[in-house]
Amino acid sequence: MLQQYKILTVTHRSTNLKDIGTFALSADNEQSKKLQLDILKDTFGIEELYYVATCNRVLFVFISEQDLSKNFVESFFKRVNSNLAASATHHNVLALEGLPAVDHLLRVGGSIDSLVVGERQILGQLREAFDQAQERGHIGDSLRLLFQRMVAASKDIYSNTRIGEKPISVASLAVRKMMSCQLKSDSRILLIGAGQTNTLVGKFLVMHGFEQVTVFNRSIEKAELLAEKFSGEAYTLTELPNYKKGFDCIIVCTGSKDPVVTPAIYQELLNGDSPEGKVIVDLAIPHNTAAEVFASYPETIYIEIEGLRQLANENRDFRKRELALAEERLQDHVDTFPTLFQQRQLEIAMREVPTAIKAVRAKAVNEVFRKDIEQLDDSARAVLEEVLSYMEKKCIGIPMRVAREKLIS
Repeated sequence: MLQQYKILTVTHRSTNLKDIGTFALSADNEQSKKLQLDILKDTFGIEELYYVATCNRVLFVFISEQDLSKNFVESFFKRVNSNLAASATHHNVLALEGLPAVDHLLRVGGSIDSLVVGERQILGQLREAFDQAQERGHIGDSLRLLFQRMVAASKDIYSNTRIGEKPISVASLAVRKMMSCQLKSDSRILLIGAGQTNTLVGKFLVMHGFEQVTVFNRSIEKAELLAEKFSGEAYTLTELPNYKKGFDCIIVCTGSKDPVVTPAIYQELLNGDSPEGKVIVDLAIPHNTAAEVFASYPETIYIEIEGLRQLANENRDFRKRELALAEERLQDHVDTFPTLFQQRQLEIAMREVPTAIKAVRAKAVNEVFRKDIEQLDDSARAVLEEVLSYMEKKCIGIPMRVAREKLIS
């Protein structure tokens, strides 16, 4: 029965971040998403379905007796995106069932499988997706039990390990360092460059509630794509010297070998503002900010990649120790899930026992022994009623107790 738990997923571990979206549903609104998920359920004989899509993973968790063959996986994602090639599906999709599927979802919830290990935001994303799946009517008893176990495992990991204390990605460290400079969520941020690093930075900016973000890039298409995350403006890199709307922080990372933020451009961007308290985060190698900028504007706060990388390495060593502890705690939850699942199946099977026993009692009193009972005096009938009520309660509890003892032993 545990084999009915299935997962089809595409994650940052096997796929470029820019390609993960091709495995996600293309839906502009909840109604469209529900319709597509309904079609998947009907087409592939799925009983329950839980769908999650983030910037670094697409996850389909479902209950089905279907075998996860290559043909099934290919057909499934053809329904998701008709333009997907079979080779892309075979190379990028991880198919899991049974206890490995349970293990994977618990790892996702505990952020052990996250792009940035220890980031707790994934649990909130999973909760939101689960609530949406419930509203669609796609969640039943089996996925509810799995989700509850995932939440319990995640809370255990976050409460009893220090896995989330020190970020290890340069992008995450950059945003946290930037926030320590007293920047608020309404601060004006210029993202210069829209490659993989700044796209990841954008993810953390969204997580921390920054909204006033403007993107500059050589390709306007990429700039617009990144700016959409904030409903912000997008410009080509050539328009940077003419930008007059001010800023509180510049985050720059492009492939240019020459400085992008020169003293002349920085002066134009200041547009008469004081450089004091302004922040420049340079995540490029070689640096995209000319050294003369900091010689000319010492009041500006400078955060550069080498310092962040050193801190990331120190934090990585710390997290390795905590990750081992997290793995141990998670394994306990995975190991206990089969018993929890069997107990739940037993509870479901036993739902009819009370009704059946009550029916036997009613038939005995009203039909089989009716004439004999009618000959009893009031006192004897009262005693018989007490005996029958006692036996009914005991008979209802015995099957469940015995079955649980068998499971535990």
